[in-house]
Order: sequence, then C-alpha cells, then structure tokens
Amino acid sequence: MDQNKLDFLQNDLAFRLKHVAPDAEGKWGKMNGQQMVEHLVLVFKNANGKIKTDTIYTPPEKLAHRREFMMSEEPFDQNFRSPVLPEEPLPQHFQTINEAIEKLKKEIKHWIEVYTQNPTLTIRNPVFGDLNYSESIQLLYKHAKHHLAQFGLDSQDKT
Repeated sequence: MDQNKLDFLQNDLAFRLKHVAPDAEGKWGKMNGQQMVEHLVLVFKNANGKIKTDTIYTPPEKLAHRREFMMSEEPFDQNFRSPVLPEEPLPQHFQTINEAIEKLKKEIKHWIEVYTQNPTLTIRNPVFGDLNYSESIQLLYKHAKHHLAQFGLDSQDKT
C-alpha cells in the first residue's frame, strides 16, 4: 500500500477541488468542474461498494494489460472515456459544488473504513476488475490526478 497516495486521497484531494469553479471548463473532455467532482463521488461509491457491478467491461484478453497500466505511474490519456459512462456528462445531482465536495469526503472516509474493517476485501471495478485495497488506492489516485490535471489543479499547494 502506498501511504503517500492514500494520504493524498484522504487529505489533499478535497482541498484541491475547492479551487475549481462549478462551471469551469476542463482542458479536455466535456465535464464542467461540478460534474467532475460528482463523477469522483460516483467513482468512490463504486470503490467503497455502495455502487456494485457484476460486469467487467474490459474484454478478458485485455484485462491483464489494463491492470498493468493501472498499477503503473503512466497517466490516463486525456480523453480516456470509461465504457460505463454515457457520451455526455451526467446531470448535476448536488445544488452546489461544495455539497458535492462534502459528499466526496464522506465517500472517501467510507472507502477507507470498508477496507479497514475487511483488509482482504476485493471490490469489482467495471474496467479493471476485482481490486484489493492497495490496487484501489492506486487506481483512485491515478484517476484523481487525471481529473486534477484536466482542470489545472495538479500543482495546487496546501497553504
């Protein structure tokens, strides 16, 4: 387990997201700032088991390669689109981006609690398959960094 990545997800991610405007346009993609935060809420809800999937959308013959990429430090392509997402961004669910950030913080906390209570647990990701805690940390860190870069938030310092 990479403690630095876990610390980033637990302590720094929400801070950086507070620096994006709800209607901000990303350097790529179609989501605005709030849609991106709400997307991360759903990602963490999958990672903590609140959103369950039985399906792995990656063809079996490509899964090992995708998992190898997931565990690498190579970033996602800018316009990578998950096969589980619609072409257009989902409608906003929260009234404000701050509400979405607070919900994200709760989902992150729940994700950590789930694995703390059951360290051998695996939870199915629809693209990368069944992930243990260490793999989940890696994917969520990589995914968060992708969206921070999308909105120019990848070099924010906590001050």
